[in-house]
Amino acid sequence: MNFLNQFRERNQLIKEWIYEAAETIKKSFDAELEIQQKTNRNDLVTNMDKAIEKHFIEKIHHFFPGERILGEEGFGDAVHSLDGVVWIIDPIDGTLNFIKQQDDFAIMVAVYENGKGQLGFIYDVMQDKFYAAQVGEGAYCNGNRLSPIKDTPLKEGLVAISSALMSEKTGLARAVGRTSSGVRLIGSAGIETVHVASGRLVAYLAASLAPWDIAAGKVIAEEVGLVYTKLNGNKIDLLQKNPSLVATPTAHKEIIDLLNSNGKSYM
Repeated sequence: MNFLNQFRERNQLIKEWIYEAAETIKKSFDAELEIQQKTNRNDLVTNMDKAIEKHFIEKIHHFFPGERILGEEGFGDAVHSLDGVVWIIDPIDGTLNFIKQQDDFAIMVAVYENGKGQLGFIYDVMQDKFYAAQVGEGAYCNGNRLSPIKDTPLKEGLVAISSALMSEKTGLARAVGRTSSGVRLIGSAGIETVHVASGRLVAYLAASLAPWDIAAGKVIAEEVGLVYTKLNGNKIDLLQKNPSLVATPTAHKEIIDLLNSNGKSYM
């Protein structure tokens, strides 16, 4: 059975795995977490992040042997190309929120084939909102199809901007915020992306997103007509970190123009 013929099977299995993972996470709320620092005090990983990633890897290896896995916590494969079928997984997107708030975090799973996103899933665990998309078939939230986005300009909508961009000394991201109707910060790339996809925001900007922060949301975003690129307008590279922008087409152009207004380059 080829990949295209497996869409229904993959959809069903992935949804089951994500709901199982969510239950495991919620049961951990009363337990003491093992927390480790990665690059800095705001970049943390817990025993739960690791356990959930292992959960997905075990399932994928069993049902789809031979397919490669790129996971945030490093238990997957060393992926140096997107040839063939590659799964891209973020077991808990918004780990700091998970630790500090037990809210505003998501489970994200994407399946790519030869570099093209085929399936994307983002589960906002505490809000019980399950976003899913299949290439060419639209995007859904809890089974209800998301409408194609309205091409709202920047001045008429809210934007989400990562804290790293907001603190930049150039103030360019703040200029985007001032041009918009207002700024909202959540701290989960997945949740902020689906808020753009569902029309609650016109854009989400981030200083540096890893492949697992982007992959699922990109599939969902593009299925509703959003534009997802680097901050300089170039194509996303899912083998490295990217300064990223997802927005309505009009807001996307306006933001790129604002960010490039003083010659600063976002690679």
